[in-house]
Amino acid sequence: LQKSLNEIFGPDKYSEARKEVLTNMFSRPMQMALYFCTGVLGNETLFRHYALNVPFYTHFTSPIRRYADVIVHRLLSASLGTSSPIKMEKEAIQKQADHCNDRKMASKRVQELSADLFFSIFVRVR
Repeated sequence: LQKSLNEIFGPDKYSEARKEVLTNMFSRPMQMALYFCTGVLGNETLFRHYALNVPFYTHFTSPIRRYADVIVHRLLSASLGTSSPIKMEKEAIQKQADHCNDRKMASKRVQELSADLFFSIFVRVR
């Protein structure tokens, strides 16, 4: 998709803006990644990463960024035997995952509303 967008726009002064608007419009409907506790899901096909085409997938970044990453680091460390198991039941982990998902969705919604507001003001001023 990105390659197609890069190829279709010409060198005029508005081409970058058009590409930015269309990229934003195309990416909005894409499904967001969700955190979940594997212990509460019975269907292992839900662990699959569609775009990467791998059957099992987990994602995490530096644990200073998000609490969900702290949990993943702790669980991964325990599963590798480098630390003791965390003292949380799978239902509690899922509850944390649900909370992280809710906050991420709310953040995305505020970001979208902010962009809409900025665009409205921009159009009104112009």
